[in-house]
Amino acid sequence: MIQLRDKYASPRDFYEAALAAMKVARALKVRIIINDRVDIAVAVRADGVHLGQDDLPPDRARTLLAPGAIVGFSTHNLKQAVEADSTSADYVAFGPVFQTSTKENPDPVVGLEQLAEIKRRVSKPLVAIGGITLERAESVIEAGADSLAVISDLYSTGDISERVASFFRLS
Repeated sequence: MIQLRDKYASPRDFYEAALAAMKVARALKVRIIINDRVDIAVAVRADGVHLGQDDLPPDRARTLLAPGAIVGFSTHNLKQAVEADSTSADYVAFGPVFQTSTKENPDPVVGLEQLAEIKRRVSKPLVAIGGITLERAESVIEAGADSLAVISDLYSTGDISERVASFFRLS
């Protein structure tokens, strides 16, 4: 699954990029979710949306999306994760597990121990976010993550396809 995320594009530019991405994704049978923007997810008929703490609540977003749409929700502490577990979100994202460079003002690093605690407290699939690298991936899964969200590390070797394949070989 690919999450389209662009914190700087205008709504129109993001919409056009999302349309183009959806065309490719459909041809390759890849699911795409849109970060933050429920309106764009609806407009391009994306497979779902990933929401942050300042976005629409998952239950409200779900009322706007197509039946069966994926709704993910980012959390950064135990209270938020437990609350997210009681919503209609399909998964709870938690982090940043490690220091991350993809956010201007990231939340405090939570670490592997807090990730393990969240796994014990939530019933929904848990996606680890923030600073995930190939070298750290196994320890993150061992701590309880059901899935990993990766951005920067995919660009670390200059060959995104090979780096993605390396992550898949871990399983």
